[in-house]
Amino acid sequence: MVYESTRRRLTGKQAETVARLAEATVKVLREQEFSGLTVRSVAAEAGVGTATAYTYFASKEHLVAEVFWRRLQNSSAPDGSGLDRTAHVLSVLRNIALLLADEPEVSAAVTNALLGSDPEVEHLRGRIGLEIHQRLASALDPDGEPEVLEALEMLYAGALLRAGIGYGTYAQIAGRLEASALLILEKS
Repeated sequence: MVYESTRRRLTGKQAETVARLAEATVKVLREQEFSGLTVRSVAAEAGVGTATAYTYFASKEHLVAEVFWRRLQNSSAPDGSGLDRTAHVLSVLRNIALLLADEPEVSAAVTNALLGSDPEVEHLRGRIGLEIHQRLASALDPDGEPEVLEALEMLYAGALLRAGIGYGTYAQIAGRLEASALLILEKS
């Protein structure tokens, strides 16, 4: 369980409340999608007061960004032992791209949320970006070219944006992401 919020360090009980709010966010998104999501509706679903929810989350975008951050943190990076560099990088990209593939309402909401300008979302976006950066960097050669890493990060971000705005399912986009990444990796 994650015991740290973007706003402050949490006690065990506070962390449980935040976890309930994150779970409730997913449930509300499945029923009402992002346009119907409110901090108030999530608080009601979680069985906490709206003021309590706002103690931890500044906006609905912040709630959804937290859901993605938690999913990313709870997913383990693929083990690259026995894989060559290309196969390892492709497995990392596929793993991240498919985090929300089975939840179209949640994945569309994540795209909306991560594009927000809320300072709390910006903070989480930075943490998410750093985690993805580290996973990709560890899959590349230790002396890997920074340009290749940056190209893969941009490719990933663009691919998930395309999926989030409906240019294909996350599963379809994951396949295209792998094919595009292969082009980059073959040239490096």
